[in-house]
Amino acid sequence: MAGKTKFIAAALLIVAAVAYLIISNTGSTAHFFLTVEEVRALGNAASERRLTVSGAVLGDTIDYDASVPRVTFTIVQIPADPRDVSQAGGLAKVLHDAATNPDAPRLEVVLNDVKPDLLQHEAQAIVRGQMGEDGRFWADEVLLKCPSRYAEELPAQVEDR
Repeated sequence: MAGKTKFIAAALLIVAAVAYLIISNTGSTAHFFLTVEEVRALGNAASERRLTVSGAVLGDTIDYDASVPRVTFTIVQIPADPRDVSQAGGLAKVLHDAATNPDAPRLEVVLNDVKPDLLQHEAQAIVRGQMGEDGRFWADEVLLKCPSRYAEELPAQVEDR
């Protein structure tokens, strides 16, 4: 009987530990990315944890220093909900509208790495990192997606097959 009690206690302890790990890690990954507006609304709390933020790249703000290497650029607010993107006319239109809106919320991004090839005006940037005390977002990872108008064009070698 004592062996059965120990087994049940050990099983409950393992289940509780697994449940704790799932719950504690889900909070940081449940929301794939935040918008620029949501990051600004977090205020000082934004600098206390790693964040993933999405926005449209403003091409005229891209500054690359190859000697460091470091690239800085600004992203602007785009909708987080894919339904809003579809209703607004698609990703290319949303990115263009955001990049040409002078009143859209903005966030300066700093990446201490080489300049990504796809970093260009009106690309969608998903940046992962932390807000700095200087008000800039210090990214350690940048994912870029060009507007769909570029993705729809097939390279010649693909069309021939």
